[in-house]
Amino acid sequence: MKNFVVSAVALLVGLCISCAPGGPAYRVYISNEASGDLTVIDPEKMVAIATVAIGKRARGIHASADGKQVFVALSGSPFAPPGVDESTLPPPDKSEDGIGIFDIAQNKLLRKVPGGSDPEQFAVGKDGLLYVSNEDAAGLSFVDPVKGTVLATVATGAEPEGVTLSPDAKFVYVTSEDKGTVAVVDTATRQAVKTIPVGRRPRGIVFLPDGSRAYVSNENDATVSVIDTAKLEVVQTISVGTGLKPMGMAMTRDGSKLYVTTGRGKKVVVLEPATGNLAASFEVGDRPWGIALSPDEKLLFTANGPSNDVSIVDVATRTVLKKVKVGDKPWGVLVISR
Repeated sequence: MKNFVVSAVALLVGLCISCAPGGPAYRVYISNEASGDLTVIDPEKMVAIATVAIGKRARGIHASADGKQVFVALSGSPFAPPGVDESTLPPPDKSEDGIGIFDIAQNKLLRKVPGGSDPEQFAVGKDGLLYVSNEDAAGLSFVDPVKGTVLATVATGAEPEGVTLSPDAKFVYVTSEDKGTVAVVDTATRQAVKTIPVGRRPRGIVFLPDGSRAYVSNENDATVSVIDTAKLEVVQTISVGTGLKPMGMAMTRDGSKLYVTTGRGKKVVVLEPATGNLAASFEVGDRPWGIALSPDEKLLFTANGPSNDVSIVDVATRTVLKKVKVGDKPWGVLVISR
């Protein structure tokens, strides 16, 4: 009973703060994979103001098209880190698979809709349609979150992970960890139009603002592949440094800088897309994965899995201002303006 009261008080405090006039212009939302919850951070006070249960293995996280809800990919599949014999793992609980829909105003989980088998990452279309990578199905699912239905699933290669919609919304790019490729899927025809070889264990994808280039982080090669989106081929491979494991990425609005987390490397590296040069690197925390910039691009947020915290970084000085404790194994970072 005591724990329930404490949780209820914390939730009410979070709601009061989020509704208070003159508060921060945005909030930071963190998906915590191991604890299956969502943490809300006040970026001005640099504190967690609420943590809400949302479902098993909370990973990919994005805002709805109208910015009023948070979508989170959930999975009932057991943890299977590299090197683990999957035959020794318990069977997946498919009832836990889906996309959790969290309402920002009410500060609660509204419902869970189908998202295919073992959803991990996804993109949100301007029309509200979701494009979800499904590890078990080795494909990309087109999901209508309003109707709660999977409209189609397109084969993209084994162990699909990163999913990003091109700026013109005509294509979805999907990485295949197993094949070391990126599948380019036409959103209108729902067909894969090209499979592009990149590096080993590709993770995330981001685009230049004009859509002319796509950047793919290759974890096991310590590189970022640059794809010419007109030619649909790799035109450059950028090394991020020996021993680093490029994971999540965040591009500035003007396309002048690309920030890349490096997992066990503990660092964020800064790339200059115009030149392909590595401009800087700085340490942020233990195994940073998810990453996002504040709306004014003065702060950077990284989810540090092993230490269960989020680093808040001053971009100008490239120093960690504070590490905020969140849930167990933070995975994704989402910034939403109020």
